[in-house]
Amino acid sequence: MTTQPPFTELDLNAITERHWVDRGDFTDAEFDRARAFYGQMRVHDDRLEQVRADAAAMISEWTGHKPRDVGSFGTRLNLETSDLDLGIGYPVEDRDRLRAVLAPHTAFLGERKTRYSTSRLVFSFTLDGIEIDLSALEVEDFAVACRMLDQIDVTMTPDERIAHTWVKHLLRSSGRTEEYATWKLTTYARFCPEFNWVPIPEKTAGT
Repeated sequence: MTTQPPFTELDLNAITERHWVDRGDFTDAEFDRARAFYGQMRVHDDRLEQVRADAAAMISEWTGHKPRDVGSFGTRLNLETSDLDLGIGYPVEDRDRLRAVLAPHTAFLGERKTRYSTSRLVFSFTLDGIEIDLSALEVEDFAVACRMLDQIDVTMTPDERIAHTWVKHLLRSSGRTEEYATWKLTTYARFCPEFNWVPIPEKTAGT
């Protein structure tokens, strides 16, 4: 059974059912707490950016494809224990070669649906104590994902990022794991509804 955290005035049930949150859902005092928490998350940016750059260079060397951050750190919606999620686009006919070149360096986590007719391959490795998840999407799907991320960069306001991250923190800290897993994907689903944004079971408490 889950409980409403005592330190929030937000109606988390209504917000998770609506799949979005914005400044208007907050009292001034609640938003001050959310803004302070978001500032604490940004303290980790320099380290995560360095690890991301190192991981991207390794992936480029292994695969010949330049990765992009497709996860919560790239959208600045991460929590303090965030892992990193990178994505590449690859021709579907290169699937076997891709798995072969990544096999010595990564663990293969499986194949997941992306759209009704396409899927992505997911790999994982650890660098400097941070888990790196690598999604290999078909070229067209990767282009769609990049357009979505560009739109998030331009469209999502600082207040929306603060609000989203605060709700994410509240859901995780109150043990509402299924809602937390779904909430992590609400931004992607809002800006790219044609993808199949299915919650991924938690490997750790991060992201």
